[in-house]
This record gives sequence, structure tokens and C-alpha cells, in this order.
Amino acid sequence: MKELINPKENIYFVISAFISILFYLVLVVSIVGIVYILILVLITWLAQGFLTAQIKANAVKISSKQFPDVYLAATKLAEKMEMKEMPDIYVMQAGGLLNAFATRFLSRDFVLIYSDVFELAYNAGGNALDFIICHELAHIGRRHIQNRWIVYPAFFIPFLGTAYSRACEYTCDNFGAHFVPKGCVEGLMMLSVGTKLYKDADVEEVVKQSMEGGMFLWLYEITSTHPILTKRIRAVKERQ
Repeated sequence: MKELINPKENIYFVISAFISILFYLVLVVSIVGIVYILILVLITWLAQGFLTAQIKANAVKISSKQFPDVYLAATKLAEKMEMKEMPDIYVMQAGGLLNAFATRFLSRDFVLIYSDVFELAYNAGGNALDFIICHELAHIGRRHIQNRWIVYPAFFIPFLGTAYSRACEYTCDNFGAHFVPKGCVEGLMMLSVGTKLYKDADVEEVVKQSMEGGMFLWLYEITSTHPILTKRIRAVKERQ
């Protein structure tokens, strides 16, 4: 599956890892630096712990008895992607926000899907939902979550950390488009124009829109952790 990995991902990872290792080495040689690292580890651990607790307290876990068809589809995707362990998948109400993300705490991976996306994608037939799940599974399979510790200091370098993050998103879209080709465009269109209008939107016009440029659009993109949605839609459509 190497052909699914965005070429820029590995390039930016190597650069980010090199800079981050240098940063950590500088900190380690001083007591103050070690204290900073310990504080950072503690803050990150607490933040991840509270996020995991929030998910477990307020979300519904998908299982063989809870949305069994979704669980079965996710399990099959994980097997096709040669993942060693199936992460826990949760659905949570988020006030209309359209999003899904993967996270990790104490060596356990989680996928959280906001209910509005889950509901519409589920009712629409499953392909869009499978794409969204596959995208998040790819983050876990590619160890993007675990690699955050390695590349985190690089995010303090202007444009470098965000460039790596965008490349990771393109990689995960590629995995989704490869394993769920019928749901890739639909899944991204939902995130772009919402759960009610996506069916009426003209995808070809969205592709044309992705060609638009401009200084502020360029600045917005290079400072963002995610690529522009119209470009993501064009990219997965080109893979069909």
C-alpha cells in the first residue's frame, strides 16, 4: 500500500523528526529543559486523559451489538488495511459539528465520529460513513497519532508542522478512496457543504473551484493542519 502514501508525508516527517530530535537534545542537556519536557508530557497526558474520559462518558461505543453493520464494515476495513488491532469507535453528539478524528491514550486507539455526520452517512447507505471511518483508521495505521510526540516541536517552525499534517490528511484520503471508492467524494462533500445540501452540490463545480488561487487563500492553506476541502475532493475524484 506504499502507493497510497502521499510522497510529501515521508519527506516532511524526516525533516520534522530531525528538527524535533535536535530540540529535545538541547532541552535534555539542562535541568530546566528536562523540567519543561516533563511538564509537557504531564499536560499532554492529562489532556488526552480528560478527552478519553469525555468520550467514554458521553459517547456510544460501536460494537457487534451496537450498530453491528457499521462495526462489521469497520472490522473488515481494518483487516484489509492489515491493522494489528481494531480501535474502539464511538459516536457522540457535538451540537451539529461535522467532524471525526482519531486519538490515543495509554496505548489504546480511539475513533470518534460526531453524530450528525454519522447519522446522515449511515442513513445514506454506508459508503460515505465507511470512507470517513477508513480515513481515521489510516491515521492510526500510519501511526500519525503516535508520531505526534516525535514531530511536535516541528509545529513551532512556521509552516513545517502544518505541511506534514496536510500530507498525512492526503494520505488518509488516499486510503479511504482506495478501500471505499464509492464513498470518498460523498463523504468529503458532507464535510464541505453540510448534511442536507451535499446531494444538490455540483462536484464538477467544486473541482473547478479548487483551482482558484490568491495570496490569502495560499496563506490560509499553508498555516492549516488540513488541506483545503475543495482540493481534497478534487484529489479523491482524480483517483476514481
